[in-house]
Amino acid sequence: MPRKVRTDDAAAQNEVHENPKGTTRRLAPEVRERQILTKAIDHFATHGFSGSTRELARQLGVTQPLLYRYFPSKEALIDRVYEEIYQWDSSWENLIKDRAVPIQERMVRFYSLYAEVILRREWIRIFIFAGLTREGINSKYLSRLRERVFVPVMAEIRSAYDLPPATSPKQRELDLELIWSLHASIFYLGVRKWIYGLPVSDDVEGHIERHIDAFLNGVPKALKHASKVAPKAKTRAKSIV
Repeated sequence: MPRKVRTDDAAAQNEVHENPKGTTRRLAPEVRERQILTKAIDHFATHGFSGSTRELARQLGVTQPLLYRYFPSKEALIDRVYEEIYQWDSSWENLIKDRAVPIQERMVRFYSLYAEVILRREWIRIFIFAGLTREGINSKYLSRLRERVFVPVMAEIRSAYDLPPATSPKQRELDLELIWSLHASIFYLGVRKWIYGLPVSDDVEGHIERHIDAFLNGVPKALKHASKVAPKAKTRAKSIV
């Protein structure tokens, strides 16, 4: 039989009892929910998603009934953590498509902004844990990344270098593989730091500038070779490096 959740009154009394150092100050519900969420983010980033709700509640410093008061299941808490961590900034999409700005400058700006979001401990570690143990949880984010970043970026590169649009499945697959190589080089900074514990340069923007410079010096040639159409840049920015 499912464990019965305490009433709001009982949970509220329990919430008072749970406060540190014996204080009787009652936290506002939104404050307590935020507190639980913050602790859960750190917990999942450190330990992954294993363990029961009882163990999770103990790690978070609350009772299981109190945890259930705010999040009716472990899955609900995980969903809320994921929603909190993997937010999307729609301004990125406008920046990618702004042809008033040279393609190289656009890409450096976008990936510099994107790196500020993803190269954080909780972002990287929870994403890796989710990929290993929570089948399908990353799929929605990766689909969004593909449709709102990868496809538009490669379309903008093809336009900037007077290359035909990718219309066949083979051309679209080639585009995705090429942009994955750039994206992975930036994501891997976070893996090196937060998964392997290796030192990483503080000059993330410089790293991005160099990789994009190399990318734009090679990708048009690769696309030319694949499509047998000579590329000609419309407005290529001066090399940054």
